[in-house]
Amino acid sequence: MKIVSHYKKFYPEIAGSLICLSLGMFSGFISHASDSVWYQQLDKPFFNPPSWIFAPVWTILYCMMGVALGILWRDKRKNKNLISLFYLQFLYNFAWSPLFFYAHRIDIALLDLLALWLTIIIFMIRARKQQAVFMLFVPYLVWVTFAFILNLSMFIMN
Repeated sequence: MKIVSHYKKFYPEIAGSLICLSLGMFSGFISHASDSVWYQQLDKPFFNPPSWIFAPVWTILYCMMGVALGILWRDKRKNKNLISLFYLQFLYNFAWSPLFFYAHRIDIALLDLLALWLTIIIFMIRARKQQAVFMLFVPYLVWVTFAFILNLSMFIMN
């Protein structure tokens, strides 16, 4: 009984992680991801990582985002604006895979990534006093910056 009550303190973080992971997986699933003939035929920059790297990176990032969301949920009234920004950035995140892989719109996906990047920056600036939330978003910002450069390169090359 004591073990269960100990883990109850982490329910918001666990729930946030499961939600972020589930939505991220769903976004990738509906877009048929990187195994498509279209994607294979794209010209890609030399720094394009192998396809297998994306799943573990996104799994870690979605878990970290979920923990950040769980922390924010603990005081919903105080964090109302940050939670709204979190949902907005997640909407941009969710939209990218279908735009890029399903619609084959490298250009619109690039604009989506720019909006995502800017929203993450705004989120982090506003969350700077909540050190754990801020730090959980640092790797995400780095990865989205890399994704933007990669998407921009593919836009230019194709």
